[in-house]
Amino acid sequence: MNRRNFLTLTGTFTGGMLVLPSFLHAFGEQSNLVIGEQCLVFVQLNGGNDGLNTFIPYDDPLYYEYRTKIALNKDIVVGKNKGMAFHPALKDFAQMQQNGDLTVIQNVGYPEPVRSHFRSQEIWQTAADSNKYINEGWLGRYLDLQCHDHQPTAGINLDSIDNLALKGLEPNSITVKDPDRFKVKSNKENEKLSDNPQLDFVRKIANSVVEGSGDIQNALKQSKTEISYPKTGLSKNLEWIARLVKGNLNSKVYYTSLGGFDTHDNQLSLHERKLTELNDALFSFYNDLKEAQLLQNVTVVVFSEFGRRVKDNGSGTDHGTAAPMFVIGGNNKGTILGNNPNLADLDNGDLKHQIDFRSVYASLLQQKMGFDYSKIGIKNNPVSGLF
Repeated sequence: MNRRNFLTLTGTFTGGMLVLPSFLHAFGEQSNLVIGEQCLVFVQLNGGNDGLNTFIPYDDPLYYEYRTKIALNKDIVVGKNKGMAFHPALKDFAQMQQNGDLTVIQNVGYPEPVRSHFRSQEIWQTAADSNKYINEGWLGRYLDLQCHDHQPTAGINLDSIDNLALKGLEPNSITVKDPDRFKVKSNKENEKLSDNPQLDFVRKIANSVVEGSGDIQNALKQSKTEISYPKTGLSKNLEWIARLVKGNLNSKVYYTSLGGFDTHDNQLSLHERKLTELNDALFSFYNDLKEAQLLQNVTVVVFSEFGRRVKDNGSGTDHGTAAPMFVIGGNNKGTILGNNPNLADLDNGDLKHQIDFRSVYASLLQQKMGFDYSKIGIKNNPVSGLF
């Protein structure tokens, strides 16, 4: 029995003999109460996703003037709302928003934007200014402070390479490509401390991997996949994440990515294919969590390192600046935050960002994780109206 049911039913089961303070009765009756561990799931769209063809200003004639070759007809876009609509491949994004479970944050970016894939990803992953370099990721810094004694599975990166966002001073995260095969046996020699701090640190990481492997296997034993996922890489990663969440691994952060968004050429077909993969994978994950009654505990964040240029280049788009972010679950408000893209007021052909991505990070840390974002160097105020 969860705590909410306990607090609601205690008076019934005790025949009224047990007196609870009135605030506890009110606590138990809250319909939107979130019980249990909160976690964040990040889906990074690598390559610079074209935001204008993802969440489309279909009612703005300038959209069609700038994009004579790749504009999407207003008759095929879905989920129309205040002059904006989703790409038809994102039909289930529109459904999730209609359900009140998806918020779009418009025109997200940062000052003095950088068009290099690697550098812009680095800025998003460290939450640094575009002219500053930080060795630890923003989530790694958070986990360093959150995990008073290091926890090897506080962060899980579903990938074949490490992610800078999760890098901290302590080994609080693990990168794993296939959790089912992530089985590491203990080596007693690694448990012995020495007089060499560097060696001890390496042993600490090795022991963390062993401990993390055991925790992951235990979580997988306690869960199973309840629904059918598509046969794609992103879907498989999200299916693993759902298994770990349902198996009570209690990680704070999960991270995965989807590549292929650098659409300089042949954008219409390439973009449709990638957005279809994104839509189908996330909608399966969403339904899995809803069926397990865990959607309110899991906040999914979808973003890319930058958007694309407003004007097409003939058959595609080149590197741009601001773009929308999407937040699913976590009891978000299910709305659209920010103004529609202003195509009449551009910065040398690029959208001007209106919301700094670090304001979104601040909201996630403060309102979902109960953490003071300023402790990891974020100075931006939280974006309002998200949760």
